[in-house]
Amino acid sequence: MTILVTGATGTVGRLVVRGLAGRADVRAMTRDPAKSDLAVETVRGDLDAPESIPFDGVEKLYLFAHPPTAQEVVDRAVKAGVRRIVTLSSGAVTHGYDTSHHLPVEQAVEASGVEWTHLRPGEFAANKIDLWGPSIRADGTIVHPDPDAFGQPIHEADIAEVAVRALLEDGHAGSAYNLSGPPQLTQRQMATAIGAAIGRELRFVEVTVDEALAYYVSLGWPQEIARYILGLGGYEGGEPDDFSGYEFVVQPDFEAVTGKPYRTFAQWARDHVADFTA
Repeated sequence: MTILVTGATGTVGRLVVRGLAGRADVRAMTRDPAKSDLAVETVRGDLDAPESIPFDGVEKLYLFAHPPTAQEVVDRAVKAGVRRIVTLSSGAVTHGYDTSHHLPVEQAVEASGVEWTHLRPGEFAANKIDLWGPSIRADGTIVHPDPDAFGQPIHEADIAEVAVRALLEDGHAGSAYNLSGPPQLTQRQMATAIGAAIGRELRFVEVTVDEALAYYVSLGWPQEIARYILGLGGYEGGEPDDFSGYEFVVQPDFEAVTGKPYRTFAQWARDHVADFTA
């Protein structure tokens, strides 16, 4: 049984590879295998070029969502004999904010006739590395316009753990798992957790939303995504989504699948000390 992992060097994908290694024949796909440090078979392939994807002998697929070619990728996978697809999707599908990115990938997979499982995580804790990492490393500051705003970030290892189970175990077909992360925290509480992990007192810089937007864009974030993060735009652009009445509920799917609670943000911070100190 060969499992193909697309996006194998990504935040979640590399942990999926690690979780599968030694338990199944794993084929990790990346655009540039020469730069990979994965300890499994690593092959060249690109979701932008579906004909380049090495599906020969593959029975199961971990699919990173890439809507422009999703239908062709799924069609090629099924034709090659893939019988189970686990899709990295988004909680925005569950809440109705995503209709053009992850949703069409889910629909292509569901229409294929193979066993499918969708993973729908919310906010990635790993976003803090790109958003906060540069200023923390530079001078121990954090650029955020509202330190007391709540969030519910999830450890990427929790997403990967569910993916590995859905790929290896039976009983997950037809499920869309909502992965919320642990109980909500304020941005200030997250900063405290990172500071405790790296042994450094962190402080917030007083900035307006527009100043924070300019800063995030200067870090390389696409303006549309930066606007969404700051509540200035919707998930798919345009006007901000209506989050009135939204509750940061701890979704039970992770514990139901794994039998344990979500990893805490403090644990995530301890796992990423090097990202805030290098």
